[in-house]
Amino acid sequence: MTAPDDSTVRSASCLRANMVRALLDQDSVTSESVAAAFAAVPRHRFAPEASLDLVYDLHRTVPVKQDAHGLDISVMSAAHLQGVMLEQAAIQPGMNVLEIGSGGYNAALIQELVGGAGAVTTVDIDRDVIDRARRCLDDAGYSQVKTVLADGESGVADGAPYDRIIVTAAAWDIAPSWISGLTDNGRLVVPLTLRGTTRSIAFDRDGEGLLGCSYRLARFVPMQGQGAATEERKELLRDGVAVQSDDARVRLAAQALNHALDTPRLLQWSGAAYDLPDELELYLALNLPRAARLHASHDIVDNGLVEASALLGVPALVTEDSIAYRTRRENQSTGGFESGVVAHGPHAKNLAEQYVELLRTWAHHHRLRGAAEIRYLPGPAASSLPPGSVAKRHGVVAVTWH
Repeated sequence: MTAPDDSTVRSASCLRANMVRALLDQDSVTSESVAAAFAAVPRHRFAPEASLDLVYDLHRTVPVKQDAHGLDISVMSAAHLQGVMLEQAAIQPGMNVLEIGSGGYNAALIQELVGGAGAVTTVDIDRDVIDRARRCLDDAGYSQVKTVLADGESGVADGAPYDRIIVTAAAWDIAPSWISGLTDNGRLVVPLTLRGTTRSIAFDRDGEGLLGCSYRLARFVPMQGQGAATEERKELLRDGVAVQSDDARVRLAAQALNHALDTPRLLQWSGAAYDLPDELELYLALNLPRAARLHASHDIVDNGLVEASALLGVPALVTEDSIAYRTRRENQSTGGFESGVVAHGPHAKNLAEQYVELLRTWAHHHRLRGAAEIRYLPGPAASSLPPGSVAKRHGVVAVTWH
């Protein structure tokens, strides 16, 4: 790699300082140690092909590699999300840390946090990605970081046990090697996908399983290799409208659901406050009895067929021929906005009533940040699981709300 000229170095230094201030102002970074790591590592040296404005934008990812269809399969994560996950990890000097999913930059931040007495290993399944990470780490002066080409689902036994394992791709499940690869007091930080929505969860060891100590909304490219989400199903109802689910109990009858959308809508308001949408979304996704996720394009929303809540995906309650999903409206008596339900199909009334009852329960009993307790229990799932529980390949995620 060619060395940047003086003007580039000055511009990058200024942008990096501004980025650190913004991370602190937005509470993505809350500790002096993580702020110092962001200030020390030259982020642009890990994305030499990208513009400085893109590299130092808090909320934008930097593409690293795309598949044959032009979809990102490796990116440099947005700085604000990296800050959140590093704060969740609570890395201390001298620790031994494994990063699963490599790009180089995050590993350099971790190396700053563990210091000279600590050790950092970063692993990726893609040779292009890990070779690029190696070059960037060496170029930026982080040659002590160990890079490994392997499937992250298997962990990296050479170096275990780890005080911290940080996963930087959306994982559908928690690999057994990640749990066994932790020290007794170790912590796993992983973007875990639950019914189509992903949260970065910090898990501590809890006997044979894991107990979540914090969770934050997150978006990542999905895991590849053995940990890929083969259980997820997605059905296109029409151009610009799709439903998806990873719940084996949910049948997605595309033709019947598409027909339902052409029937008159039933709109039912809950009288309950709409607030903390990321917390509400997690609650709905895990407590709706036949949960799916409804997606709609801007054109579909602009035409009025589907509400704007579906632009990024919204938890939906489905039967074979009916669907209900969340919406909102302004209502000062509920604190600014009121939640409601849109339903279509012959069972619209029944689905709307079930959905509204959940909206009211959440608003009256669980409307606060961090109300969910998340546990991971390794081993086979029971034939019947309580609400809030999701069966995975290697275990069960059990979520309860305070």
